[in-house]
Amino acid sequence: MSIKVTGLDQFRKKLDELKNKVESMSGEHSIPINDLLTPDFLATCSTFASAEEMFERSGFKVDSQEDFAAIPDDAWDDFISANTSYLNWQEMLKAAGAAWTKARLGF
Repeated sequence: MSIKVTGLDQFRKKLDELKNKVESMSGEHSIPINDLLTPDFLATCSTFASAEEMFERSGFKVDSQEDFAAIPDDAWDDFISANTSYLNWQEMLKAAGAAWTKARLGF
């Protein structure tokens, strides 16, 4: 009695593709906020349709990275806690980064 196994080449190809994706993501990356806070991500944790809407509704002037950096951390964390399912900005960024990574890896 023999067993014929098929699909191993296809499986190996998928593993190689995944390995290449992981290797391309190694190291540090600068990811635009709109790529992290996608409408799909925001739909899972807030009522915001986009990062732009979130910044507009925050009540803070956010026209540049410098504007954003000038927002007091406690005030921004309070806004995030009150308007998303996250306790603070760092928690939200960590989750958004995980979602971005999963999407880039094809999961």
